Amino acid sequence: MDTRDAVAKARQMGLDLVEIAPNAKPPVCKLIDYGKFLYEQKKKAHEAKKKQVTVQVKEIKFRPGTDDHDYDYRKENARKWLNDGDKVRAAIAFRGREMTHRELGAKILKKLTVDLADLADVEVYPKMEGYQMFTIFIPKKAKVAEKKAAPKPERKEEGDQRKAPTKAAKEAADAKNEAETVAVEPVGTLAVALEAAEKKTEAAEKKKKAAAAKKEAEQPAPESAEETEDS
Repeated sequence: MDTRDAVAKARQMGLDLVEIAPNAKPPVCKLIDYGKFLYEQKKKAHEAKKKQVTVQVKEIKFRPGTDDHDYDYRKENARKWLNDGDKVRAAIAFRGREMTHRELGAKILKKLTVDLADLADVEVYPKMEGYQMFTIFIPKKAKVAEKKAAPKPERKEEGDQRKAPTKAAKEAADAKNEAETVAVEPVGTLAVALEAAEKKTEAAEKKKKAAAAKKEAEQPAPESAEETEDS
C-alpha cells in the first residue's frame, strides 16, 4: 500500500500509522492507537519491575587468625542473609607475611562451605584477588522456592487475643469507677454537712453581735466629769 493511502486510512479510522519493522523490505507499518500502545508498554514495564527480585551481595570478612567466636558470629550473619535470598561473599584478608600462609585462609573458607552446605551452593570457588582470598555463596533454589510458597500467617488469632484484654480492661475500668463513686459519696455528704454547720455558726454570731449592739444602744450615756463638778 502506498504511504499516502495508509496515512489517509489511519486518519479515517482515527488511528496512528506506526512503523514497526523499518529494516524489512518493504517496511512494515501498523494502524494502532499510539497513546494506548505507550500506556500498555509502560504498564507492562511497571508490572515486570514489581515482580523483579533484587538480589544483593553481602560480604563477611575474616583474617587468617580469626578466633572461633568471631567466626561463629559472621557465620550466623551469612546464614541470615542466605535465608533472605541474598548472595554472600566471604573474604580472607592477608597482610604482610600472612601471604605465605594462604592455607590458613583456605581452611577457613572450606569450613564455612561445610557449615553453609544446607543453605547455599558455591557460585565462585575460593580464589585470590590481590591480598584477598574470597568465595561467593548463593542460596539454594529449593530454599528460595519454599520461602516464596510459604503461606502468610493468619492474624485472626492475634485479633482475638487483642479483643480479650480489651474486654477485661473495660470490666476493670467499670469496677474502678464504681469504687470511686462509692468512695466519693460519703465525702460529698460530709462536705455539705460542714458547710451547713458553718452557715449556722455565722448566723448565730451575727445574731449575737446584733443583740450586743442593741443592748449598748439602750444603755444611758454616762455623765461627763464637768457636769459632776458643777453639781
